[in-house]
Amino acid sequence: MNRRSFMKGTLQGAFCLASTASAQNDPIKVGMIGLDTSHVTAFTEILNDPNHPNHVPGTRVVAGYKGGSPDMERSTSRIERFTGELEQKWQVRLFDSIPELCRQVDLVLLTSVDGRVHLEQARPVIAARLPLFVDKPLAASYRDAKEIYRLAGESSVPVFSASSVRYYADVDAVAEQERIGEIRGADVWTGALVEPGHPGLFFYGIHGVEFLYRILGTGCEEVQHYAGSDQDVVVGRWTDGRLGTLRALKSYGRGFGAALFGSRGAAPVPDRTGNYYPSMYAELLKRIVEFSRTGKSPVAPEETLEIMAFMQAAHESQRSGKPFRLSDLA
Repeated sequence: MNRRSFMKGTLQGAFCLASTASAQNDPIKVGMIGLDTSHVTAFTEILNDPNHPNHVPGTRVVAGYKGGSPDMERSTSRIERFTGELEQKWQVRLFDSIPELCRQVDLVLLTSVDGRVHLEQARPVIAARLPLFVDKPLAASYRDAKEIYRLAGESSVPVFSASSVRYYADVDAVAEQERIGEIRGADVWTGALVEPGHPGLFFYGIHGVEFLYRILGTGCEEVQHYAGSDQDVVVGRWTDGRLGTLRALKSYGRGFGAALFGSRGAAPVPDRTGNYYPSMYAELLKRIVEFSRTGKSPVAPEETLEIMAFMQAAHESQRSGKPFRLSDLA
């Protein structure tokens, strides 16, 4: 079965769910799975602290499942620090299993830094029929991403996954400039730290892919990967002739930027991410809160799956040295 047939058969009508909070005005009780990323402390501060300048009201992180990946240094070296802050500063209660956590909350944020474990950690949340936000990446492979959506579709459980980079405000200001005209293409660059077990763009490069899709939307049909000494370039060709390029800079830790090309001109999107992360996190969290109330993902499942397919196709192109069509993914 090809990618488009899978999405059509699996996702139609599967993502409608009433709010799980006891009443519309009650605080949403949030549980976090995987306490080994800085996102857990950053998100909790924005949600739980009413004095935070980017505070998002209406929720409280109350429960956590430690998780962690013993074979991943980025997990083992940080998990105790982040877990300690949640317990001591925010009085988050830890649970020994995901099903136990699910019985205490209205919404789950799956934040494990290791995308390889997301499918198995999502299973009990879906079984509990709770709205599920999966932090980037949705999974460490296109196959696992499909399975998450298949399981969620069978149980009519809403799933939302996105990078906070999608909500970088400057891209809208640039895209709306009349002098550019209709957007015909984009070049995006991103820091792209690599992690064993996460092919190519799946670990950190996904930030740049999300940004590219925020600009161009769905419809990519083929990608070509080009390898450099410390950077990779992936060129995507959309069905309507638009081209999108992603330059993944392996030596860069964070940050990203872009140039937009329109029918009448071009303009850069500045890199100001050093000052923008809290506001981007807040914009993402606003959408997560709304998603938990409505059961409707602000990013269509079809788009998230195409993002995963784009990264998988880039990996396949890297291995073969040839262009790879997204429709050829099983």
